[in-house]
Amino acid sequence: MLFTTIEFLVFFVFVIAVISTIRYRKFQHTLLLSASYFFFFFSSNYLLALLIFSTLLDFYAGRAIWNNKNIRTKKIILALSLAGNVGLLGFFKYADFGIAQLNSFGNLLGFGPEIPLLNIVLPIGISFYTFQSMSYTIDIYRGKLEPSKSLGEFALFVAFFPQLVAGPILRAKDFLPQLREKIKNFGSEQNIRQILIHDSNLKMGITIMSFGFLKKMFFADNIAPFVNEVFQNPIGLDSFAIFLGTIAFGIQIYCDFSGYSDIAIGAALILGFKIPKNFNKPYFATSPSDFWGRWHISLSTWLRDYLYIPLGGNRKSHNRTYVNLLTVMFLGGLWHGASWNFVVWGMLHGTYLAIHKILINKFPNLRHNEFFKSKAGKVTSIIITQYFVFLAWLVFRIQDLDGVLYSMYKYVVWDFATEQVIQLISLNKFPIILIIVFFILNFISYKHGDLQKAISKIKLRYWFSFLGSILMLVLIFETGPAQDFIYFRF
Repeated sequence: MLFTTIEFLVFFVFVIAVISTIRYRKFQHTLLLSASYFFFFFSSNYLLALLIFSTLLDFYAGRAIWNNKNIRTKKIILALSLAGNVGLLGFFKYADFGIAQLNSFGNLLGFGPEIPLLNIVLPIGISFYTFQSMSYTIDIYRGKLEPSKSLGEFALFVAFFPQLVAGPILRAKDFLPQLREKIKNFGSEQNIRQILIHDSNLKMGITIMSFGFLKKMFFADNIAPFVNEVFQNPIGLDSFAIFLGTIAFGIQIYCDFSGYSDIAIGAALILGFKIPKNFNKPYFATSPSDFWGRWHISLSTWLRDYLYIPLGGNRKSHNRTYVNLLTVMFLGGLWHGASWNFVVWGMLHGTYLAIHKILINKFPNLRHNEFFKSKAGKVTSIIITQYFVFLAWLVFRIQDLDGVLYSMYKYVVWDFATEQVIQLISLNKFPIILIIVFFILNFISYKHGDLQKAISKIKLRYWFSFLGSILMLVLIFETGPAQDFIYFRF
């Protein structure tokens, strides 16, 4: 069930309508959990069993860790919990990839018949909910979180449908307390937590969702055909075509992913839940580390807290720090998909982070250099950072090695013919206009702060005009069936 379909909108409105009629917290939570399971079953059918398995595993593992006083036993329980989650993720996401690598290695050595692929169906959202579930038991082990006393509450945290398939990756310490917040119950002296559809939340939530629909359905879906055309067979294209295709893909994947995140955040807010921001103008990042503080924030902070810091972070030697950065980004790339191009993409970003760290360590005065504090210096930092960010997108997008190497060469070493440039522009006016409009709007948002919040506060008649404008753009420029969410494959 895609967010950009009528089915989802009908489903979501129905959930809101029913919840609004229920006065008791537990009934509301039960309805939300049932709706979340229905949503997941609608998307992945029998694979709902995996979601339930992860939920039961970590709920009881969390209680066992908390109640046990023996450190060694705690570690064993945590290890079993992590093994169960990583095992499921590894099997469904990487089994066929591993078999393919074994077959390639066997063919190279002249071994016998190939091992047949399992053709496993990847459960939607498994990369998100397994990370959520693992963070729960880890936080309990660290003493940072008390286990939930209610299986239903924990199950709702794992399966909460607005962010189940697209993130952001939630933390139990941020979500579970929201289920227990006390709100004045109408007509009673009791203070109980109810899901109340407040006007402020409704207006802000719809605004955030509308931005998500605009990003996904207007920008990402309409740029996608041009990106596919360029990178279906990039060999033979000139530098301008490769460069423009790369920029287009960078916009496509940002609008696709951040658009889905916005829809999830807005839908959750309408229901009375605050989930963390997942993107913060990443294409205005001034360094590799700044980029990862702005891109897929919930994943980058998860990797920092549960992998980078336990590995030693930057607390040990400089060389160890560089190794840690490369290790984390290697695993971060692998998280994105069972393919070598994702691994290389992650390693590229790990290299960027390590080089940036080396420069800071070797030349500490760079941080306080007057040039980099100036507007010209900031613009220079943005351009340099984004040049390498978009270079890495080539590795992410193109599957075959020849296509990657050719495209990277053309991206770095420019050669183009004026006639080809003119022809490319004349045949792709609309995608190019979208690229220009995207950067203009992105710049306005960067200069003037939170546009979503500002628009949610305008007068009602202007607000309705804004929503109507987005609806018209989406309907007028709809290119056919909704494009799949890129991260579904991850």
